[in-house]
Amino acid sequence: MKTSRTILWVTLFSIAFAFVEASVVVYLQAIYYPEGFSFPLRLMSSHHIGVELSRELATVIMLAAVGILAGKSRWQKFSYFLIAFGVWDIFYYVWLKLTLNWPATLFDWDILFLIPVPWIGPVIAPVLVSIVMIAGGLLMIRREEREGVFRTTRLMQLFALVGTAMILLSFLYDVDATLRFQMPKPYRYELLAAGLSCYVVVLSVIGLGSKPKR
Repeated sequence: MKTSRTILWVTLFSIAFAFVEASVVVYLQAIYYPEGFSFPLRLMSSHHIGVELSRELATVIMLAAVGILAGKSRWQKFSYFLIAFGVWDIFYYVWLKLTLNWPATLFDWDILFLIPVPWIGPVIAPVLVSIVMIAGGLLMIRREEREGVFRTTRLMQLFALVGTAMILLSFLYDVDATLRFQMPKPYRYELLAAGLSCYVVVLSVIGLGSKPKR
């Protein structure tokens, strides 16, 4: 019961925080893309870039803080962070759809992150990654509750690292579109699929676990 309540509050925080993030984008679009967001990107003022970089760093710190406060063990803290981040990211797009009627489809391009260089990709990519993050967080919490402690193997950690690298590469490889303000090249869906496949393997192993002790 306590775990369910914690997950509920983490989820509610993430949904509300997503609206705060989306509201900032509403104002940024009014300044830089009054006719609607589209590529190629437009150059922001150096002051606004500094504020945006700081805001994104603060966002990650806040979501991590929620995980640290909600969880007890190291893996619980990480699990709640994954849930908070995933819910926040999905509802960020939900709120943008409700306030700006954007994105028109899940295949519209977006700026996903700015550190160290802008990450770009179709909206469906971070949404799928967020779903995997939420699933992973819930499975790890469930596994630890069943067994008293969560353990993973180096092989599974390797799968997770490889999956993360492939997904990040799909967001970061098109430097010309982000730093030279060009139209983006076709998105590398095969990298996204490969990265998500690695995570599916990891989630399957976590989900199976060992049988509850009698």
